Formats: sequence, structure tokens, C-alpha cells
Amino acid sequence: MDRVVGTDVEVSVTGTQAETTGGTKLPGDAWERILKRLRTELGEDIFSSWFGRMRLDTYDGATVTLSVPTSFLKSWIRANYLARIVALWQEEPLRVERVDLRVRPVEKRVLAKPAVPQPARPVLPRAGIAMQPRNVPAGVEGAAFDARHRFEALAVGRGNSIAVAAARQIASALAGDRIAYNPLFIHGGVGRGKTHILHAIGWEASEKPGGRRILHLSAQEFVFRFVNAIRSDGAIAFKERLREIDLLLIDDIQFMAGKATQREFCHTVNALIESGRQVVVVADRPPGELTELDERMRSRLAGGLVCEIGPLDPSMRREILNRRLAELGRDDPTFVIGDDVIDYIAAHVTGDGRDLEGSLNRLAAFARFSGEPVTLAYAERAIRDIVIQRERPQVRIENIQRAVAQHFRLSRQDLISSRRTQAVVRPRQIAMYLAKQMTLRSLPEIGKRFGNRDHTTVLHAVRKIEGLIAQSDDLAREVSELRRLIQDLED
Repeated sequence: MDRVVGTDVEVSVTGTQAETTGGTKLPGDAWERILKRLRTELGEDIFSSWFGRMRLDTYDGATVTLSVPTSFLKSWIRANYLARIVALWQEEPLRVERVDLRVRPVEKRVLAKPAVPQPARPVLPRAGIAMQPRNVPAGVEGAAFDARHRFEALAVGRGNSIAVAAARQIASALAGDRIAYNPLFIHGGVGRGKTHILHAIGWEASEKPGGRRILHLSAQEFVFRFVNAIRSDGAIAFKERLREIDLLLIDDIQFMAGKATQREFCHTVNALIESGRQVVVVADRPPGELTELDERMRSRLAGGLVCEIGPLDPSMRREILNRRLAELGRDDPTFVIGDDVIDYIAAHVTGDGRDLEGSLNRLAAFARFSGEPVTLAYAERAIRDIVIQRERPQVRIENIQRAVAQHFRLSRQDLISSRRTQAVVRPRQIAMYLAKQMTLRSLPEIGKRFGNRDHTTVLHAVRKIEGLIAQSDDLAREVSELRRLIQDLED
């Protein structure tokens, strides 16, 4: 039994089921106070991911017993949050000498294993579907995996460590193993490695013994296959085959359009989870902000482990640059740049991994065509446009919407709704204008975040507000005040 000692409380962490007999239950109001404080301190996403399935088992007058469903949760909570949990117990008017954190057993799904290895079965009907692409291992259906996207090639740091740890555990599991958390939902901005992690899960899982059946699709491809199955009277077969898989990997869930498709996907996820299968979903935003999806689907996606991939830290940027430099060096052994250039790029190109690789690609092209060495002075000139672009203030569109809605006494839902009254239209146009000015999002991306509006609508809004600002000092001051409010939200 591992044991951690708090200030005045001995904290015991074990891996066995909590005793539930002969104890006195902790009063519900005290437990609710503790949970409420954790939720407030950590935020909804973190609280739901790590504490949503923590249970109070017993309190016998001296020992509090808590339980979680997996050893992964127990280990993570013990390493990162146990001290705070102890402190919260100490603030309650109870005699607490010890806190036990245990893993409660769950029923393990047992799969019948064939005596003779069987060839991988197709997961979905092949009618109307293109031939299987390259880089799809045996037992895997759907989109190809990028051969470069394995765990070994992934830069890991503060921004993605939780997501990578969870992904590795899923990938290393065998068919029939206990499910740790379901679904795993990974979200983050463009170029932060979400798809890399998804492919890495697929590669490693496909190479494990046990014959796990894997389906890897983008949301758009799922929609296409579902619609195609309905049109060809193959909907029942589609649903039945879909529910036979062991690991479902879905990329860019924010693009899953259509209520019928979303409803079927939600049913599929429920069926897979209930039968002990694993689901992994990737998106650009957390479930609660995917306004394109219906509420039931957002709730289902938020019910597992939600992991955000944050910005790249300096060490991650250097690792990405050094990996790309090694690749370029294999293609052209004469291409060499100094550590000072790598350090400069890592310090000033602070966007996503694609910007980092693009910077090196530009320098490699210069060296190839000019035959000259890449100096720090040249690098500063060559990537100046990337540096300037990425040094623009970056804010989240959700914070822009929140600030504008608050200023005009509207709800955020009003801004993304179809309402066309003047009281809503003008604030919506201002919010779109600010989104274009204060973020690097494209017009189509901004339109999608404002209720799936067309990019031409966003362009019209931007030009409209630009014209009005030029004519009205009052509006110019109002927009300036909104910028300040938005920056306050970011801070």
C-alpha cells in the first residue's frame, strides 16, 4: 500500500476495493461542498475528467474512503490533486485521520478467442467505398495513418502530457481489457498534434496481439458512409458492422453535420461504451463549445475524459525543430544550421508545429538554391513575416462572443442563433469583426463559430463595421472598449 502523509492527515492509496460495510456514511452536504469547491477551482472540463467518477464509499468516524474506476485515475489524482483533497477534508468539521483512495473493480469484458488466428474482418460494407489506402494496418478500416505520426515522433510537454498519457494507455490495451475512460475527447487549436496522437493510437493498437478491430474516420467520412448506406438500403448492415469494432477513432468531430447522422453516431458511441469498446474523438474545441452538435451528443462526448492540448512550450518547439532538421538532413546532408538559428525560431515562432516546420522548410530551400550557409541574420529576415503574424494578439472566439454578449446584454446563444433583429444583428457583426481582427481564424472558420454562417456573411460584417467605425467616433470607442474587455477575459 502506497502511503502519503498530509499535514495532519494520513493519506493511503491502495488498489483494492473499498470496504463498504460497517461504516458511517459521510453527511451528503459535506461531500457536496468538497465537490463544489473542486469544480470551482479546477473548471468544468478538468473536474469532469478527473473527479466526475470519484465516489465517496465510506466514512467511519476516522477514515474517509474514496474510489475511482481505474488505476490511471488513481495515480494521476494521487500525483496531482491529492494534497488539495486532503486540505479540503481538513477544512470540514469532521474527525479525519486517514483518506483512502481505491480502485473499485468493474466487470471485465471477456472475448471469446479463436483457437486459430483469423484474418481481420471488414468493419463496414465496402459498397461504394474506395479501395483501402496505404498505411492502414491489418484489422483497421477507414482512413490511412500517416507513417510519421507515431508516439516515438511526438514532442511531449506541459501542453499535451495528459492527452498523450491517456492515449498511450488506450493504445497499449488489449482486446477485453478494462476500459479506463470512455470516450477520450482530445481538443486543441490547429497544428497542436491532435491528429498525430490519434494516428499514434491507431498504429500502436493495430500492432498489439489480440486482433482489436479498429475504425479510423474523419467526421466527414462518417457522414458520407452513413448517407451512402441509407441511400443503398444498407443502413441496418452499417449499424450492425459499426457496433462490432473494438476501437473507434474519429477526427474533427466538429464537422459532423446532420441531425440524423449525429443521432446515429451518438447511438453508436453509447453501444460501444456499454459493450466495453473504446472511443477516441478529436475536435478543435471542448464538447461544451461545439454548438454545431446537438446537446445530447455534446453531453455524451463530455462524459469521458476531456483533454485539452495547449500551446507548444519552448522545449517542445525545439524538439519539433530538431526532428524536422534531422529529416531535412537525411534528404540533403549539406543542409546544416546552427543552434542559434534553432533557438531563434523556437523563441519567435510561437504558433503551431506547422509554422515551425514551414520556417525550416523555407530556410532549407534558401540553402539549396543559393548554396550559401543559413546564418542567424538571414533567418531573421527570411521568417520575419511568420514572426510578425504570430506576434499578433491571440484570443479565443468564445471570449469575444462572451464580451460582446455581456456588453449588449445578450446571451452568447443569441450571437450564434438565426435571429435577425437589429438588436442582435449589429452586435453579431461587431463580434465577427473583432474575431477577424483579434484572431488568426479564417473567414470560414469564424462563420462556423457563429452558427455555421457562410464566409461571405463574415466578410460583409467585417466591411460593414469597418465602414461604421470610420464614420462614428462613438462606435470606434465602443469597439475599443470591447477589445479591452476581451483582453481582460484572456488574462
